[in-house]
Amino acid sequence: MTADAHNVINESVKLEGFGSRDLYRRRERIFTRFVGGFFQRLQFFTGWPLLVGYFALPWINWSQQQAVLFDLAAREFHLFTLTFFPQDLWLLGWLLIIAAFALFTVTTLVGRLWCGFTCPQTVWTAIFMWMEQVAEGPRHTRMRLDNSPWTLNKVRRRLAKHGMWLGWAGLTGLTFVGYFTPIRALAADLPQFQASSWAMFWAVFFTAATYVNAGWLREQVCIYMCPYARFQAAMLDQDTLVVSYDAARGEPRGPRKRTATPEQHASRLGDCINCELCVQVCPVGIDIRDGLQYQCIGCAHCIDACDEVMTKMDYPTGLVGYTTERALSGGKTRWLRPRAVGYASVLLIMITAFSLAVVSRSALEIDILRERGALSQVDASHQTINQYRLKVLNKTQHSQTYSIRAISDAPISVERSERLTSLLDSRAGEALDLPLTLSAPRGALREPSLPVTIELCEVGTRRCDSEQTTFFPAVTP
Repeated sequence: MTADAHNVINESVKLEGFGSRDLYRRRERIFTRFVGGFFQRLQFFTGWPLLVGYFALPWINWSQQQAVLFDLAAREFHLFTLTFFPQDLWLLGWLLIIAAFALFTVTTLVGRLWCGFTCPQTVWTAIFMWMEQVAEGPRHTRMRLDNSPWTLNKVRRRLAKHGMWLGWAGLTGLTFVGYFTPIRALAADLPQFQASSWAMFWAVFFTAATYVNAGWLREQVCIYMCPYARFQAAMLDQDTLVVSYDAARGEPRGPRKRTATPEQHASRLGDCINCELCVQVCPVGIDIRDGLQYQCIGCAHCIDACDEVMTKMDYPTGLVGYTTERALSGGKTRWLRPRAVGYASVLLIMITAFSLAVVSRSALEIDILRERGALSQVDASHQTINQYRLKVLNKTQHSQTYSIRAISDAPISVERSERLTSLLDSRAGEALDLPLTLSAPRGALREPSLPVTIELCEVGTRRCDSEQTTFFPAVTP
């Protein structure tokens, strides 16, 4: 943005009594410093299961097919022993609502724990930052390298960094597409450019998205693109566990010698030595000492950094730590409170209901549609017949054989044909569309319409599905 354009924006937001508001702020590049600590080890153990699960699941086979495969072309979604179809999309909506309430519950209790430890953006960004450290060195070395002129050493380090970034991003893109296309065939065809055009497009797209989001945008995604950062404040209260700075203990802050005892500075300084280490390790570049900010993702890097400094200074740890606003003001944290109990109760009820819905989900689905034309006809043998279309969906991962029968108080039966015999065979996941003819003796029907139920049952099991329709007798001339 040019200086003139910047001035135009600033002039356009002058408000009476408030002066000028700057709506454009140039991004300041963040050079994070790496420290160890309890929460960094915890992040390692929470992030790696996500990575292993993401990259390994498409390669697992189950019943001679890919265990997790969302086959959009066939409109089948395989999840180990379960197969879902478009008719089951209501379960997906239900699952998304459960995920939302789980996020609400966790946020109310422990703040942005999801963002700091298990969010894919956080995990992938941490990997890219580690690769950057491997290629370009620690924080001070990266800062000097960034400000130095282009040399052979700088080019070599930058190429190594971006090469690792692109390699990891490419593996991420390939794996993501592998959830929608059989990954073994995709991995063999993609390097030879023999994969389908759509598979190649999405692999390149998600490679580029990963490279840009985790390599270049980083904290910008969390601050400006993720809506969670904006509405999280509505779910926090005085008893929510968040990363906080104990200002009563730390202020006034100031540097001092490492050999200084707390008694020597107690009359004029707090425990914060103003080392800025908590700012240097923050992946979003904020100062936690300024209070809780919406940019904070709760990663606890600042806690590990501050505890390390406090240990070296022989001060008590916990100047920056997970605590609540009520605890900082001297009160006692209330864990059981209406909002948290309400979220948790709704979440438990919805998980239970969803589990029951999945377990009790029918593996067979039928639908009956009446053929267009006359409601009924009389054939040469004086049988009244009605024509229908029978749609059968086998939701299992195995071939099935079904028996079919008509259930009614009247003598209505299913007419057998070449395609519809006494037993109906269906392949795994197959959707059948067959003509169905119901017949009854012409003189045996006295009502203007009769309800009839068509029932299909799996041979050898008790699993059945049925659909009710209406049978119309022939109109007497």
